[in-house]
Amino acid sequence: MEEDGPLLLNLGRQRNALKRKLQLSPHGNPPLKRKSKPSVNNFKKRAAETGTREKGSSSRRSLPKKQLTANQNESQKSKLFIKTSSLFKNNPDIPEIHRKAVQQVQENVFTTDSFSQLDLHPHLIATITTVLKICSMTSVQKQTIPVLLQGKDALVRSQTGSGKTLAYGIPLVQSLQGMKSKIQRSDGPYALVLVPTRELALQTFDTIQKLLKPFTWIVPGVLMGGEKRKSEKARLRKGINILISTPGRLVDHIKSTECIHFRRTQWLIIDEADRILDLGFEKDVTVILNALNAERETRQNVLLSATLTEGVTRLADISLNDPIRISIADEVRKSLKPALQREKEANSSSNCMEQENFAVPEKLKQYFMMVPSKLRLVTLAAFILEKCMYAKQQKMIIFFSSCEQVEFHYELLVNVLSGELESEQPKRSPVSVQLQFLRLHGNMEQEERTEVFQEFLKSNTGILLCTDVAARGLDLPQVMWIVQYNAPASPAEYIHRIGRTARIGCHGNSLLVLAPSEAEYVSLLASHKINVSEIKMEKVLSTLMKDDRFRLHRPGSKKSYGLDPQEVRERATVLQTKFENYVHSSEGTIQWAKKSTAVFSLCLRCLSQKPQAHLPHQIYPPGSCGQELWPERCSPEPDYSSNC
Repeated sequence: MEEDGPLLLNLGRQRNALKRKLQLSPHGNPPLKRKSKPSVNNFKKRAAETGTREKGSSSRRSLPKKQLTANQNESQKSKLFIKTSSLFKNNPDIPEIHRKAVQQVQENVFTTDSFSQLDLHPHLIATITTVLKICSMTSVQKQTIPVLLQGKDALVRSQTGSGKTLAYGIPLVQSLQGMKSKIQRSDGPYALVLVPTRELALQTFDTIQKLLKPFTWIVPGVLMGGEKRKSEKARLRKGINILISTPGRLVDHIKSTECIHFRRTQWLIIDEADRILDLGFEKDVTVILNALNAERETRQNVLLSATLTEGVTRLADISLNDPIRISIADEVRKSLKPALQREKEANSSSNCMEQENFAVPEKLKQYFMMVPSKLRLVTLAAFILEKCMYAKQQKMIIFFSSCEQVEFHYELLVNVLSGELESEQPKRSPVSVQLQFLRLHGNMEQEERTEVFQEFLKSNTGILLCTDVAARGLDLPQVMWIVQYNAPASPAEYIHRIGRTARIGCHGNSLLVLAPSEAEYVSLLASHKINVSEIKMEKVLSTLMKDDRFRLHRPGSKKSYGLDPQEVRERATVLQTKFENYVHSSEGTIQWAKKSTAVFSLCLRCLSQKPQAHLPHQIYPPGSCGQELWPERCSPEPDYSSNC
């Protein structure tokens, strides 16, 4: 019995424990069985077993709420600023560009001949030297002015920025001031000058007005879209002797203004003729020619352009009478390679168009940069900061493909990049550098367009964001950089864009931004004797190291003074995050972003087969390349080498 004592004691204890377990709840039901609380070790073990199937998701579900909240706070602390996807992952490889060395076509811009050698009025020569401050003629002026003074028609082709406006303006003024019967304002137009854009109309008007300073009885005037028709009709009633106009507005007045007439019109000058046709003014030009011919059949006609397209040749055939063809680049090639020139003349006209080689300014340095799509915006911003803030302040023009892109990037750059430089290095000057952004496109009101044009014209610094409305004929002094954010539709358009810099013998630079899928564009330019050198994207992004506004501030991090590639990427991501934060700040900016990014690359097959065909500036959906609207410019199953 003594041996059974401990055994009975244990049985009693087990029985009492069982009674406690079987006690009824207050409602008469047995209590629910409690689940054992999982330990942290059990959780780790379970997470390890299922980690291959559900990484992260199952572990978050199994964590207690307190631990989950703590982990979330830690995660947010580790991501202090950057909340965007990585800019430097999953990008297409940037191809190596093997450029053929081509010899660019160069024109001799200046000559040693002075205007005093021409048979011009002494007051006109004095105005050229004192008011315009020009002493010697350019090559195109030397060849064109004597021909026009003889009363002959001319088709003039010369590079951008070579002085074509004075090439026809000087003989025009000389001819009108020397008429036997003195011109009266009420006589109406003696000369008609057609230009493609409003800004070029204003610039041409300003140049002609300066030439007419000694001859106050000759009245110039300008007609262009955006102005009040009522005030223009009043000026026409008073009389305009040299009428400068855009084609669309002139046709409007021909149809609706009774007082306009061309009975005494002796000159017709079509400047930037290829651009006039590109903008769809061919029918308007036909209406104008018919109106001129109806009232006066004989007159002197001049066509001027930096590029000779098929449309310009067709327009010359119907508007010029036995013209003298003046081409400065052809004269240079003729003197250098007579055999090559004879071979070129033997080819058909259309074949010459397809293989047209463009003349570029001698002191223009041309570059291109391959940038993946995700990095285009931050790379553009870094380039602007490098050229206009970190270094000597310079004037820059950036070309976009649509009005929506101009508006969106203008708002984005103004709100993100405007601000003073933050750097630990001592400032070179006590004056803080502020970036000045301007915009110019066809959807703006005319008053604002004129104000922006004049402001950029007179300013020593500034960044102008624009469409191709500023690509033709505009003489904007001190512009050191031309940036083409979107590749132009044709090499001819490329030439006109870069022609806004390096004008009349000055130095200038241009940068073409290409996606990796657009690498063939470099070969396309080379086929037209255009040389471009490569700038590496990484070099441009490294300039962000000069500004601590884009430094990622981590607790305990040490400041870097070198060009650490990882920190360069971090700063680029910080800048991208600033852009994204602004875009997501309102519904309006989100809609602008969607509109502005709906522009895709053009099919390079079209450009390589018909580079002279300027595709209109439309917004194409992916893969269409405008084939539905222009099927003759694409093969039935085109090879979209640019992923357009």
